[in-house]
Amino acid sequence: MTSRRLVDKKLADRSCIVKAMGRTSDARNKILGAAATLLEQRGYSALGVAEICATAGVPKGSFYYFFESKQALALTVIDEHWARQRRQWEELLSSDRDPLRRLRDLFEATEEVQRAGQEQAGLVAGCLFGNLALELSNQAEEIRRRLQEIFEAQIDLIERIVVEAKEQGQAGPSVDAREAARSIVAQIEGRVLLAKLLNDPAQLETLWRNCLNLLQVPPHERPAD
Repeated sequence: MTSRRLVDKKLADRSCIVKAMGRTSDARNKILGAAATLLEQRGYSALGVAEICATAGVPKGSFYYFFESKQALALTVIDEHWARQRRQWEELLSSDRDPLRRLRDLFEATEEVQRAGQEQAGLVAGCLFGNLALELSNQAEEIRRRLQEIFEAQIDLIERIVVEAKEQGQAGPSVDAREAARSIVAQIEGRVLLAKLLNDPAQLETLWRNCLNLLQVPPHERPAD
């Protein structure tokens, strides 16, 4: 078969796949939605492509049309989840409220996400990023690197608020803004993990008090509950 005919055949095959899926097919979104839910509930290692496709209600061929592997799918789920979460974090942390109030808004929103998940599924799902970090940090290097980038981006966002709080005299002058931000992200992840373990979103309620202590907020600067 000539190279021209090979090209024509490949184009025809691709056209058939697209037509079979339909011009307005939402197969990719169905796969991503199913994968996100299953990754939260089951984790990565025990999850197979066949189960993802069955949950999504799409043929297995559709999976490999959009994703070359399960890891590629997981990375896409991670990126899309972070895009949504980052928009929420940036909205909360860039409001016109004072810096400490913005941090508290973030903690409350985090708790609300876990409560909503519990109400919907009966169980606290925890943090997708934290769950995957615990499971895959020593197994999938590309996923580990992406999660590390996301956590560093979270630290960047919170560091700006800590710096602003220091400038306004709401946080202690000796506080290391970067390390404080890193500790706040670690506390969020740790408290979400406890909430998942105990199936109790109330585990996140201590974030605010712990944050005030971590930032050495003077008593007269502490917002009333």
